[in-house]
Amino acid sequence: MIAVAAICIALASAQSIDLFNGKDLSGWVNVNCEASTWTVHPGDPSDPTPFILCSGVPTGVLRTAQMYENFTLDLDWMHQEEPGNAGLFIWSDGLPAKGVPFTRSVEVQIMLTPDVSNEQGQLLYTGQGDIFPIHGAVMTPARPHPAGWSRCLPSARMTKGKGQWNHYRVTANQGSITLAVNGTEVSSGTNITPRKGFICLESEGTPIRFRNIRLTPLPDSKPSIAAGQCARADEGFTSLLTAGLPQWQDSPENQGHWTLEEGVLSYDGKGGDLWSKASFANFELIADWKWVGESQGKFTRPQLGPDGRDAKDASGATITAEIDEWDSGIFLRGNSKSQINIWNWPVGSGEVWGYRTDESMTAEVRAACTPRVRADAPIGSWNRFRIEMDGETLAVELNNQSVIGRALLPGVPASGTLALQTHGSAIAFTNIFIRPIEVNRPNK
Repeated sequence: MIAVAAICIALASAQSIDLFNGKDLSGWVNVNCEASTWTVHPGDPSDPTPFILCSGVPTGVLRTAQMYENFTLDLDWMHQEEPGNAGLFIWSDGLPAKGVPFTRSVEVQIMLTPDVSNEQGQLLYTGQGDIFPIHGAVMTPARPHPAGWSRCLPSARMTKGKGQWNHYRVTANQGSITLAVNGTEVSSGTNITPRKGFICLESEGTPIRFRNIRLTPLPDSKPSIAAGQCARADEGFTSLLTAGLPQWQDSPENQGHWTLEEGVLSYDGKGGDLWSKASFANFELIADWKWVGESQGKFTRPQLGPDGRDAKDASGATITAEIDEWDSGIFLRGNSKSQINIWNWPVGSGEVWGYRTDESMTAEVRAACTPRVRADAPIGSWNRFRIEMDGETLAVELNNQSVIGRALLPGVPASGTLALQTHGSAIAFTNIFIRPIEVNRPNK
């Protein structure tokens, strides 16, 4: 009772914030959807309350520009179709998780659907206000899930059907969350990480309306939360994948070979390289990729030593391995020499072939352009590159491991376009984001 009383006092004294001003999407960031996915409408003649209309396509998120820690959040929502699917993300990262259009967060389900059970008759999920962590977030549900999932199924059925407004009140406080649907608390969870972050509205396939979105802050945690309990910040990235691929050069030879659907750019292994229209100087690039389809066959490829040269056995012979061949890459600053390799060679992806194999380069340059570690995910799984170009230096992370650490690329152009390379292998890309950076950043 003391904790409840404290929350009530905080609510009474805190000033509520309207997250939707009824006019436009000020205060919100369209992370990875189209401009047409999220629009503002003045309301209906019979109910002139403005609302945000989400078309449901493509899948993705609209998030707040600001992070929040402890708060209550009130919003109204209405599905126009049944079944209908969407969500509200609490304590979200600023960018999507690897290989998916959604962010690490706790999802408060906004769904109209019949209950779904497995073959054993265990209830799996409902359209009545489930709460669950997604893409690396952690939560302990208030009640054990029948199948052992980290998902809280609702204790009451309070959701109204299509064409009717529903009201959610979410209390997110001190790493715990509760949901009340139309005035009745139905689900909750505790021990949540992260417990500070952005708030997102989810687009997931069907139209939905949102309105009356209001946040009431609660006191920050005392002591302050640890760094690992805070979501990843907004780092100023912008997406390079939108409908029609307007950020990329339209080449006749690429027609039908590079296709974008639901945020995934698929390449069938034919056609030419896909070049950006814009040039970039100093930047950080995020790109998720995975191999699709069949390999190009079995090939024998050399092992590489830390110096970037072929590794030798005691007799002086090159050490080799037979591999299934997949090959692609990312060209930086309009230059095939400064290519980040994506391949299945023993050394792993991230290697800078043009500099590693250039005998005119110093031993230090060649060694630095050789991956420190093979960090590739299994074939068919998503990988994430974080590539940084800072003056003439390059740093590459693959799946959160440093594979190239501030390598010098002598003579690399100061600016230039990007390209996704064609090298005969089918590959898919998603979550391609870029941001400018300041030069002379600290070593990695």
